[in-house]
Amino acid sequence: MSAVNVTNITVLNNPSSFLSPLKFEITYDCVNALKEDLEWKLIYVGSAEDDTYDQLLESVFVGPVNVGGFRFVLQADPPDPAQIRAEDILGVTVLLLTCSYMGQEFVRIGYYVNNDYNDENLRQQPPQTVKIDMLQRNILTDKPRVTKFPINFHPENSETGEQGAAPPPDDNTAKADGNEE
Repeated sequence: MSAVNVTNITVLNNPSSFLSPLKFEITYDCVNALKEDLEWKLIYVGSAEDDTYDQLLESVFVGPVNVGGFRFVLQADPPDPAQIRAEDILGVTVLLLTCSYMGQEFVRIGYYVNNDYNDENLRQQPPQTVKIDMLQRNILTDKPRVTKFPINFHPENSETGEQGAAPPPDDNTAKADGNEE
């Protein structure tokens, strides 16, 4: 059983301009007090074929982690379009929200993202050079992909500091709310 359970994620300012900051309101419960902070990361997948185009948009440590319910807003700058291949800017990609404890990732939440022009004429006849300032980002919040990984939240309680063989990840769909704000 996990010591930390993500109970809700609300994607704020969605849909929005491609160049707008990304904002996620994250709610989680902690069932056991933890000695170290949690690390939350937001990663933009720049290309399905090549992870060298992935961009770490934000990495924050949140703590102290006591027993109880917690909520915070994770805000990140948008991806740098100069680091995305032109053919990968328009269309569907993925945002990954991860949480780790002591360097061990225990949950990954993936959202499909659709980047398209906010003008119908531009959608029908896209310019040869992508006009970034005319793009709209829409994070598809309906069915995020949640993968949980078993980790040892209390390595001080074991001799080696490691768990035994881990069972396969648990895939679920997170409760998410994509309301605009």
